[in-house]
Amino acid sequence: MSGLLGKKIGMTSVFDAAGRNIVCTVIEAGPCYVTQVRTKETDGYESVQIGFGEKRDKLVNKPMKGHFDKAGVNSLRTVREFDDLVERAPNIGEELKVAELFKEGDTVTVVGTSKGKGFQGVVKRHGFSGVGGRTHGQHNRERAPGSLGASSYPSRVMKGRRMAGRTGGDRVTIKNLKVVQILADSNLILISGAIPGANNGIVEIHRNARR
Repeated sequence: MSGLLGKKIGMTSVFDAAGRNIVCTVIEAGPCYVTQVRTKETDGYESVQIGFGEKRDKLVNKPMKGHFDKAGVNSLRTVREFDDLVERAPNIGEELKVAELFKEGDTVTVVGTSKGKGFQGVVKRHGFSGVGGRTHGQHNRERAPGSLGASSYPSRVMKGRRMAGRTGGDRVTIKNLKVVQILADSNLILISGAIPGANNGIVEIHRNARR
């Protein structure tokens, strides 16, 4: 197994052995529980399904409650599949802890959901600089998108044009982050740099192949 689910706690900074101050993101990684193991013989592909975060039984529908009971685990809030199996596949119902899968110095890939910002204009969404400036006689056009480039032909706005629209709330992957510190007693892992999403958001931590 090469990954875990976790919850983003916030950000902090620590000093390394050389005295450098490293900005880190704190993640509560696990404990996670294996709810299903998929194989090529039965499912056509190999992966491990794990769950994170306990949930009250009354809030779980009957199919999922039966799924958790079959695995011998409590009702879980988040369930995801990991198909990057670099080592042995764990057993159903097995508990996975952060100190068992990661160690300081590992490089990881973190996947999260970016903060949703609602409907935004082109300046905030795409970094446009606006149309001209006030000294050029423009009136209230500093944050406008400008011409869309369509004339008598094709008489429509082409698909893919960068315009205003819903911003954020997307699945974002950050690669090659470094594990700075692991606090096994608290199931915490400190990863260098920032990761997408708000505090208390669910993230996936994938361990890169060790060299």
